[in-house]
Amino acid sequence: MKVDRQQHRLDGGRSVTHLESANRGDTFAPGLPDTIIVHFTAGASAESAIQTLCDPAREVSAHLVVGRDGAVSQLLPFDTVGWHAGRSRWQNRTRMNQYSIGIEVDNAGRLAETDGARYLSWFGREYEEDQVVRAVHRNESAPSCWHRFPATQIDVVDSLCRLLIDAYGISSILGHEEIAPDRKEDPGPAFPLDEMRQRLLAPQGDVPSADIGVVTAARLNIRQQPAASEPTVAGHLKRGTPVHIVGRQRGWLNVKVELEGWVSERYIEEET
Repeated sequence: MKVDRQQHRLDGGRSVTHLESANRGDTFAPGLPDTIIVHFTAGASAESAIQTLCDPAREVSAHLVVGRDGAVSQLLPFDTVGWHAGRSRWQNRTRMNQYSIGIEVDNAGRLAETDGARYLSWFGREYEEDQVVRAVHRNESAPSCWHRFPATQIDVVDSLCRLLIDAYGISSILGHEEIAPDRKEDPGPAFPLDEMRQRLLAPQGDVPSADIGVVTAARLNIRQQPAASEPTVAGHLKRGTPVHIVGRQRGWLNVKVELEGWVSERYIEEET
């Protein structure tokens, strides 16, 4: 695949389907878009998501939809504002539609665990245990169940982000849950968002939450997951150790030094 900068469309042969959503804004302002926002569809299929995103009565849209098999559908050219972010804020910006390309990833989202190890979506579909990830959402404190993303699908999203970074100078990759934390939970903890943007954007030095802190405790355990009950990673951090903060969940920071894991934010003094 490649991006045709004249038409602002993917050129991917049979691997890309081009459709037209009527739900769109104006052309982006000069120098934009500079952000990618990743969503999950929270629906039964990529096809149903595309129908919704192209329905004028629904007044929603996104630039790309990625199916579970890795199939890609483009609904808007990349120079056109889509309607995927809604009421949103990131740093000093609001109304993130006007800055961003929206990628919708086919996934049922949060699942309800019922008796007999059954996992149900909000629309009533049941999923097997090997389709489920139990994890803590970045805006929550307790684990819950989420629909797993296939490796092929994640790889395609990674490739799309790389293409868009090269074509448009994208400097931020965000989740809907980060720009609208009071009302959205996508793409959720089953999607490796932090790892993806760290890998894709770290060379540019522009990764959300990529802050520097200093350990204030005499000895600080570093844990595999953001909870005091989680096993520790080998070793500990001493007072005064600088850390690179690469992720956040309520009360916990994901830090990188020679080791990576989770520490209580009470013992990190962040530099400004």
